[in-house]
Amino acid sequence: MTGTDARSAPPAGAVPWLARALAFLGGASLLVAACVTTVSVVLRWVTDHPIRGDFEIVSIAGGVGVLGFLAYGTLMRTNILVDSFSGWLPARVNAAVDASWMVVWAAVTLWLAERMAVGALETLRSGTRTIGLLALPYWWAIAIGALCFGATALMALWWVPRLLRGRA
Repeated sequence: MTGTDARSAPPAGAVPWLARALAFLGGASLLVAACVTTVSVVLRWVTDHPIRGDFEIVSIAGGVGVLGFLAYGTLMRTNILVDSFSGWLPARVNAAVDASWMVVWAAVTLWLAERMAVGALETLRSGTRTIGLLALPYWWAIAIGALCFGATALMALWWVPRLLRGRA
């Protein structure tokens, strides 16, 4: 990129598009949580009757929303980086260190994705529901979390060859 920081614009392509789509959906989910909270508080204040099951809706929407941003954060490499021990190293060595940590991050998020997928299937099989007024099934929210962790691993692996080739 000429004249701008390479981290300022999201990379193009199908894999980055997935991260942007999940972040958009995560933002929409958080917006739903904020709207439900606002309307419920106003209704509680005006009529003494909040939205039925508002806590259940907000907790699921908030959790799904936050998980939606993980892949985009990895894509943009805005996760927490600690370079106090490697800042003095040459750029190629730093890129190799970053690539190795991306592999570790990918392994961790793939493991989390697999565990959440197993949890979603088990929750679906057992018919587990939220404890509250609505008793919502929430296997689908766990499955979305598994998808988000899987996409995060994909973003991390997407960076590895780019870092090793010096294109980061």
